[in-house]
Amino acid sequence: MGVPNEPAARIPELRRGVPEGAEQQVAALYWEAFGRKLGPALGPPDRGRAFLAAHLQHDRGVVALDGTGRVLGVAGYYLAGRGLTGGSARDVLSAFGVLGGLPRLALLALLTRRAAEDELVMDGICVAAAQRGAGIGSLLLHEIFAVAAEQARARIRLDVIDTNPRARALYERHGFRAAHTRRTPFLRNLMGFGAVTTMHRPVVPDGPGGGAQQ
Repeated sequence: MGVPNEPAARIPELRRGVPEGAEQQVAALYWEAFGRKLGPALGPPDRGRAFLAAHLQHDRGVVALDGTGRVLGVAGYYLAGRGLTGGSARDVLSAFGVLGGLPRLALLALLTRRAAEDELVMDGICVAAAQRGAGIGSLLLHEIFAVAAEQARARIRLDVIDTNPRARALYERHGFRAAHTRRTPFLRNLMGFGAVTTMHRPVVPDGPGGGAQQ
């Protein structure tokens, strides 16, 4: 039983696009979730977070906000050649210099995703540590499903690393299925993972779950 007169839990506000002024929050969440993987390419952490914040593509993400506008979670996606985490080769070289930037570009190339014409590709999903388990990840995924349906994509594609079973479980609960796994033992010591599994989910326009086939 609940406590009498206890206020109901506030449902997060979902918003398409990263609000102006929230770039640092989104970059911090991304680094918390993916810093081990991104660190060799964009580290140290303070410079990596600054780079992510400076080059976010605001219209390539959905966010969950609390009542004060604080970002509780974010999900990014690639569409029409752009993803949430932007930054060109020139931007990397400008931020890190030629000598520091060239090896970073080689590492970033290993993480680059390319979307087929009929695909929407996920560009990461992360939820603030204190909010995990509250269903925010599911809310973000359903909003991504809706975007994919509105853009007439046939499927959603994502990659999940072998050291993130919690994320894989979330995706499987929402209908994603493994397509293939690529072993990357040469990256285990460098980036912290030794395999990447590509997962797919078909999209049905106007289907249940915001365009995601159940």
